[in-house]
Amino acid sequence: MVRAARFQFSRMGEASRLGQARADEIVQSSADEAVVAVLARLSSFEGRSRFTTWAFKFAILITATAVRREVWLQTTVDLSSIPEPVSRLGDPPSHVEAAALSEALRRCIAECLTAHQQRVLIAVAVEGVPIDVVADRLHTTPNTVYKALHDARRRLREALIVQGYIQTDKEVDR
Repeated sequence: MVRAARFQFSRMGEASRLGQARADEIVQSSADEAVVAVLARLSSFEGRSRFTTWAFKFAILITATAVRREVWLQTTVDLSSIPEPVSRLGDPPSHVEAAALSEALRRCIAECLTAHQQRVLIAVAVEGVPIDVVADRLHTTPNTVYKALHDARRRLREALIVQGYIQTDKEVDR
C-alpha cells in the first residue's frame, strides 16, 4: 500500500511543493487508510482482477484525494466575487452579446441562487476547486455539494431561458 501511495504521490505534479516530510506523512497515512478501506470492503472483492490491483486502487484514490486537499488547504479562494470573463470574440456585436449574457448570468447568480449555491457554483465552476475540497471547507459531503451544484445550474438555466438568453431544446428543433 505504501508503494501504491508513493507511486500516486509521485505522479501528482502539485505534490512537489508540499515538501518531503509532509509527503512521507501523506503517503503513510494514505496507505494506512487504504488498508482499513480494503479490510472493510474485503467481502466485495469479486476476483475479476488481481487482488493487489483491486487493493492498490484504494491507496491511489485516497492518496490523490489527500494531496488535492493538502494543496488546496494552502490556497485561498475568494468566493465572494465573480471575475469578469475575458472575451475571445473579435467583433463588437459578439462582444456586446457576451457582455450582456455575462451581466445576466451575474444577476441570476445573485438573485436566483441561495448563498450556499452561490459559494458552491463559484468555487467549482469559476475557481476550479475540486468538489471534495469544497465539501471539506463547507463541512459537508461531496454528494451535498453535487446536489447544490445541480440545483444551481438548473435554476440558472431556467432563469436564462425565461430572459431569452438560451433556447430550450424545443426551440432549437424548430
